[in-house]
Amino acid sequence: MSKRIDETFKNLQGNAAFVAYIMGGDPDRATSQSVLNALPENGVDIIELGMPFTDPAADGPTIEEAGLRSLAAGTTLRSILEMATEFRKSNDTTPIIIMGYCNPVHHMGYANFAKAAKDAGIDGAIIVDLPPEEDSELRTAFEVHDLALIRLATPTTDEARLPRVVAGTKGFVYYVSMTGITGAAFSQAGSVTEQVAKVRKASGLPVVVGFGVKTPERAAEVAKDADGVVVGSAIVKELHENGPDAALALVKSLADATHGS
Repeated sequence: MSKRIDETFKNLQGNAAFVAYIMGGDPDRATSQSVLNALPENGVDIIELGMPFTDPAADGPTIEEAGLRSLAAGTTLRSILEMATEFRKSNDTTPIIIMGYCNPVHHMGYANFAKAAKDAGIDGAIIVDLPPEEDSELRTAFEVHDLALIRLATPTTDEARLPRVVAGTKGFVYYVSMTGITGAAFSQAGSVTEQVAKVRKASGLPVVVGFGVKTPERAAEVAKDADGVVVGSAIVKELHENGPDAALALVKSLADATHGS
């Protein structure tokens, strides 16, 4: 329900939300589920749950390799939804956004996916390779089940295109703070402050900023301007290299920095 997202931002009372991305099923279902379940107690306000795909064009090597590990472990879109169902047994307040590519969703069927996502306790989705010009069928299916279809705005989204990008978006807008792939260095080109203000004005929604945020220091900096801060690649990398405890410790430090504590 997009209602969960709205409530989350309302409850933060103007403070930035910390949004954590993990790849569902990486390195295996049990480990991934345990990390997913522990995210809220480590300060995560909104969860992005990645669904693996064989050709993740917008992702850098960290997320791409996580997706391949997940697929090798047998993860499917159905098992990502099952992870959300399991999470909801102990948490009914933290929003979960599915993030990934259109192919598995299209294969399931937009109406079937929307119903299955709703039943699993999913609140919305970011489909990175489905532009506004092509998402009307999915958006219609989402509206039936009060799910948020969250769009991406980028530094190259100009004044003419921005209204189309934000039209029909619910929950929040995801501002990609750089051009390129996930996990790359944070771009200094153009002011994040100005861009966030522009997107917020056009959409009337909270704006969360992601891509390139890797450290608590950078998270704190972005949180001054944005309504939310997204970290993905750094968490996925820490989980892969040092295991769940280390990944959750990083999550907590990033959350604390985002919340200003």
